Amino acid sequence: MGNRSSGLEEGSAGGPQERLTREAAARQIDHLRREIERHDHCYYVLDNPIIADVEYDRLLRDLRELETAHPDLIRETSPTQRVGGQPAEGFEEYRHQRPMLSLDNSYEWRELEEWAQRCEKLAGHRPFSYVAELKIDGLSLSLVYVDGELTRAVTRGDGVRGEVVTGNARTIRSIPLRLEVASGSLAREIEVRGEVFLSAEVFSEINQEREEQGLPVFANPRNAAAGTMRQLDPRIVAERRLDLFCYQLLFDGQPAFPTHSAALAWMREHGLKINPHYRLCPDLAAVTAFCQEWAVGRERLNYEIDGVVIKVDQVPIQEELGATAKSPRWAIAYKFPARQASTQLLDVHYQVGRTGAVTPVAILAPVQLAGSTVSRASLHNADEMVRLGVRKGDWVFIEKSGEIIPQVLRTIPERRDGRETTLDFPTNCPVCTAPLERPAGEVVSRCPNPGCPARLREGLLHFAARRAMRIEGLGEALVDQLITPREGVGSFVRDYADLYHLSERRTELIALERLGPKSVDNLLRQIEASKEAGLARLLFGLGIRHVGERTATILAHHFGSIDRLLIATEEELSAIYEVGEVVAASVHAWLAMPRHRELIERLRAAGVRLDQSTSGGADNGPPPERVFAGRQFVLTGTLPTLKRDEAKAFIEARGGRVTSAVSRQTHYVVAGEDAGSKLTRARELGLPILDEKSLLELGQQR
Repeated sequence: MGNRSSGLEEGSAGGPQERLTREAAARQIDHLRREIERHDHCYYVLDNPIIADVEYDRLLRDLRELETAHPDLIRETSPTQRVGGQPAEGFEEYRHQRPMLSLDNSYEWRELEEWAQRCEKLAGHRPFSYVAELKIDGLSLSLVYVDGELTRAVTRGDGVRGEVVTGNARTIRSIPLRLEVASGSLAREIEVRGEVFLSAEVFSEINQEREEQGLPVFANPRNAAAGTMRQLDPRIVAERRLDLFCYQLLFDGQPAFPTHSAALAWMREHGLKINPHYRLCPDLAAVTAFCQEWAVGRERLNYEIDGVVIKVDQVPIQEELGATAKSPRWAIAYKFPARQASTQLLDVHYQVGRTGAVTPVAILAPVQLAGSTVSRASLHNADEMVRLGVRKGDWVFIEKSGEIIPQVLRTIPERRDGRETTLDFPTNCPVCTAPLERPAGEVVSRCPNPGCPARLREGLLHFAARRAMRIEGLGEALVDQLITPREGVGSFVRDYADLYHLSERRTELIALERLGPKSVDNLLRQIEASKEAGLARLLFGLGIRHVGERTATILAHHFGSIDRLLIATEEELSAIYEVGEVVAASVHAWLAMPRHRELIERLRAAGVRLDQSTSGGADNGPPPERVFAGRQFVLTGTLPTLKRDEAKAFIEARGGRVTSAVSRQTHYVVAGEDAGSKLTRARELGLPILDEKSLLELGQQR
């Protein structure tokens, strides 16, 4: 099926596209589109791919070549158009044909029972059943298909009017661009409503990349999903890997079937992704059991839920129950107990990161939250402090979501006693006193002083980190001693290059607190070994803004050496896949600064390797084939010869991505000795499991 010539007319595989008549090209294009749509459905909706990525890529390449040769045959619903077009000027408003109402919430069983009793009374005590569905914590979206083709996507907005985000919706792979229905057989206009969300794994990766780039992290997956859908550039949306679960179906503006459960079944059968964890419940006792089951079970999901939505299944009874101005009477949300607590804000400390970003951190009276003691929480930035109106001494609500640092949700003004004091975001760096800068359009204030001790401290810790230059003996306590000026001799280290001259001051190092000959010699050996880390690790370690670990790897394998990167134009950089204009501008500006070029030359003189290391498979020869492009790997256990970072570099050099969690989106699990729960999970999902030898052999394929 995945064979390039399978099902295609002669001449489609490698032959000149000009040989095809327009009619033959149209037939082949239609065939390829349907094949790709089928495989998208298997992969993104069913979590069950039936062809390898390389075969899928071949189908997509064939389609793109045919469309390039026949541009008049390109359609907006073609799979080649999912990547996203040019940035939009803004979003137009659209009035929903049928309002997208919000749901009333219940927090106690008593409230749920009272709602059910009202429904029974209004229904004249006629029998009916319920459908219980997981309440996805995301962003509501309306998708409109006309004659089977996706023509419009609109956010919920205020329920009456939303924003048209069709270009962004097209990038979400679980949204079909066409529905396989006979034209006009059911309805000319089919509207599907669903919830856009981010998986926990993707959310964690996005925040990790934002931290590496010195950007503020997203508070929770819902905020990240909502912010992504409002991006004006669809290409950014495509990179975020949003997903969607469908929950409502309308034909020409009216409920599609006599029961809600029938609508869910129809959507599933016609390629629309619905959440599999729903239940048809004969009575409220079954609903209660479902809620109790998922109050505990939500921890094993790869996405956030904050409750259960309960709906009357029978549509005629739904219509009789009607709605208030804001909410349907036939549906309600049972909300799980929030992972929140209240405590007192004792103070705010301002942290300065390696890029100069100044982040306010709330210092709290210790409180138990989600199984741990919390004494610090994020306030994000100056704008958030103003929005919250937070004061020193305030009582505040805090929330813990996933694995990120807790955040302050809101203040509790009712508990103020007059002793609270206002908090003003600093105008000068709290460490070096340099005036802070806040670029137009950004929410983060930054210290611009490259010599700021706080920036140097965080920068050195980042440079020495395991995923950068891997100088494991260089911890916080030692860095503090190395950057602190000493009477008469100054500090040991003023920039990264100074690390490679510490061997000249061995005797002085031995005299430092908690150090001795053995510790110093071990540190010096690690520093010496780091010279061979290679260009990708070095670029990441240098802390260039917007350059995370993956971007550093891409740049290293594209250019091969720092010298080629130094002469690259901004246009050359932005043309690299997964780099883009913002990253290109940042890299180009950083490399153009005289002090940074001087740093690079000092690193070169110290013997630091400035080309790509052999661990990634590049060395000085041609870069390896990107045979892993589009594939996700998980590493677990101890491999016979490769260190974890070397295996990761090997995979990324060939276009693959290494993630931390095993899911249905994982393509391969690479397992060594003492592999634990990740290997067990991989076997449960039926994923391919590789040993080191198999990984190396797979990576050498052409």
